[in-house]
Amino acid sequence: MSHKRIMCFGDSLTWGWIPVEEAVPTTRYAPDVRWTGVLQAQLGDDFVVIEEGQSARTTTIDDPADPRLNGSAYLPSALASHMPLDLVVIMLGTNDTKVHYKRTAFEIAMGMSKLIGQARGCAGGVGTTYPAPEVLVMAPPPLGTIRHPHFQAQFEGGYEKSAELGGLYGNLADFLKVHFMNAGDHISTDGIDGIHFDEANNRDLGVAVATKVRGILDRVSNAD
Repeated sequence: MSHKRIMCFGDSLTWGWIPVEEAVPTTRYAPDVRWTGVLQAQLGDDFVVIEEGQSARTTTIDDPADPRLNGSAYLPSALASHMPLDLVVIMLGTNDTKVHYKRTAFEIAMGMSKLIGQARGCAGGVGTTYPAPEVLVMAPPPLGTIRHPHFQAQFEGGYEKSAELGGLYGNLADFLKVHFMNAGDHISTDGIDGIHFDEANNRDLGVAVATKVRGILDRVSNAD
């Protein structure tokens, strides 16, 4: 039996940012604590979970201070690098709510639609015949109570936008016929900094995603 390969593409919530009261600097959780590591442990040795997290990553918009953060600029390379893939999990949108991007929640959802298109259109990779993977869109949980003044300024008005993403992403996934999960149904981010996950959030999300992933890949296998 070949391994099922799952790539998790996201921002600091996937990278494993440890929230601290002073906001920055920080480090990342150990591999087995991050939700992706919990997912790997839950799924077992027949699965390979690939982490592609980058702190401050957006869906499709350039950051004026850091050219590395546009998710749509990197996703095609990540997909080609990790082929073959059975499933791509995309959880982005929190950083798009930052005030300097001036994006509405619907515009953020349209950014997610571009990422979905990139994932669905990646069949073949580079010099290969691998098929495109299944896609699981995951809405990040709404922002919590943000405590540090700089984070407060960055995310001014962000809670309202982040709270809309679950519904908008769910509608988008239904429209484009991809899989959907709302992380906010399982965890919150109302912890130390109001943005990032604590260890319990990581554990609970990893367990929930594992259940979702098994269901998706079982249905795909049964349909073949």
